[in-house]
Amino acid sequence: MESVEASPLISPYGGRLVNLVVDDEERAYLTELSTRLPSIQLSARALCDLELLATGGFSPLERFMGRADYERVLGEMRLRDGTLFPIPVTLPVDARDVHLDRPVVLRDARNNPLAIMQVEEAYAWDAAEEARAVLGTTDSRHPLVPEMARWGNTYISGPIQVLNLPKAYDFVELRRTPAQVRAALAAMGNSRVVAFQTRNPLHRAHEELTKRAAASVGGSLLIHPVVGMTKPGDVDHYSRVRIYKALVENYYDPRTTLLSLLPLAMRMAGPREALWHAIIRRNYGATHFIVGRDHAGPGKDSHGRPFYGPYDAQELVRRHADEIGIQMIPFQELVYLEDRGEYVEADRVPSGARVAAISGTQVRSDFLARGRPLPEWFTRKETAEILASVFPPRHKQGFCVWFTGLSGAGKSTVAEALVSMLLERGRQVTLLDGDVVRTHLSKGLGFSREDRDTNILRIGFVAGEVVRHNGIAVCAAISPYRAARDAVRRMIEEIGEERFVEVFVDAPIEVCEQRDAKGMYARARRGEIKGFTGVDDPYEPPINPEVTLDTVNEPPERCAARVIAHLVRVGFLLD
Repeated sequence: MESVEASPLISPYGGRLVNLVVDDEERAYLTELSTRLPSIQLSARALCDLELLATGGFSPLERFMGRADYERVLGEMRLRDGTLFPIPVTLPVDARDVHLDRPVVLRDARNNPLAIMQVEEAYAWDAAEEARAVLGTTDSRHPLVPEMARWGNTYISGPIQVLNLPKAYDFVELRRTPAQVRAALAAMGNSRVVAFQTRNPLHRAHEELTKRAAASVGGSLLIHPVVGMTKPGDVDHYSRVRIYKALVENYYDPRTTLLSLLPLAMRMAGPREALWHAIIRRNYGATHFIVGRDHAGPGKDSHGRPFYGPYDAQELVRRHADEIGIQMIPFQELVYLEDRGEYVEADRVPSGARVAAISGTQVRSDFLARGRPLPEWFTRKETAEILASVFPPRHKQGFCVWFTGLSGAGKSTVAEALVSMLLERGRQVTLLDGDVVRTHLSKGLGFSREDRDTNILRIGFVAGEVVRHNGIAVCAAISPYRAARDAVRRMIEEIGEERFVEVFVDAPIEVCEQRDAKGMYARARRGEIKGFTGVDDPYEPPINPEVTLDTVNEPPERCAARVIAHLVRVGFLLD
């Protein structure tokens, strides 16, 4: 296919890039009008989506999807007019917030008015159906699945007039609209542009890959990192962008390289998301797009298996490349030959050569987590310095130990023993259990599923703040529902990978009832307590917890010692 010139205005669909931002005169009128209209406060995800709708990043989409577009995207990856578009872009709200055939103001978390929507459609949606279609799973270990469960039960759609784009105060000079990026690329004079999607720090292998990719097509390079919502546990975007800036300024050719930020809320939807990323980059002016191994994959499911095949994303983008007007460049796996001091493609390693691992996660674990400096072959010194400031050694990082099990299983007893053992080792520990939770977090909540989930999320929020400041949170809560526990896991792992340790305290209900000095089980069986876990409300045991304890055959101190052994094994404690 012939390369398409990177025009500042033309989208890959033959029309002009969408622009929903009103002019100054109209903004003044609509801002005054907004004071008299009902409002909807947007989530962080919806804010990202609104910005890309407004500036043309999602061209040809002009609004949050109505039912016809939404249903066809789920089933066929196409809008109702047949245009390829693999990811639904929707605005969920509670049904009580719907004002059909009336304008509503879309506001940010500080209630600043961003846009006015004329609500033309409101339709119910099913979270499980959407997850199966778009993500290919309803497993709550996928980070989007538990989040979707908390969205509003109704999607709304209608024409949007954007008064103000969401305000960002960081790296303002790198935040460009699609039209601005296209203009900057056109000024470089190359008709071919390779775009590189990243949500991770750039290491030497990425540097080699991106330079080789641009050279292979004789074009410019667009380094286009995501600074919206990414995978839980990713390095924060402030640190990442500092790394990108340092590398671009010192190691890339400024005549052919453009660094620009993308305010995208990722779905971690694997192959569909890779195709979506390609369409978005075409809107920003790219003619070629690098697609990595397991592109936009969220890791492993509850059974320890990857959600998507390693090359599924590359295959889907390759299949539709001509239709969307952007060619796919596969991410060639590079390895470093220690004895030669050079990077080569993995399938061209000479026999007997000494190969160094270059996985970012693996190297950070092997070096930074152990307090060792990153090797020069792996990363530039600027990157190493920034990462070292972000990642303390693993044995100084915070983490959460979450005990779950039936009432009477022994969670609190083992948790108290564990706290003492951690304090003995000189760590700072916060215990969230019993009276602390009932007095400060659970007050006013009942036994409904909604109230229980609220309680678990409150505990998880507090635990997350402890972990964020490198303390240890030990939580003991029945937490009967798997989705709520996985939502807490996601909260904690937004701070850092593998910081959530789920401990299943496995004791049969018969034993738990025998231990019940307060007679709660007996009261529940007489009907005096409704919604009691194990009696008239189910307990969903973990599928793949980090630790399982048998409190029937092992005393509390031995159970706590088993948790300590796990923490030592994964590096959170020194042996």
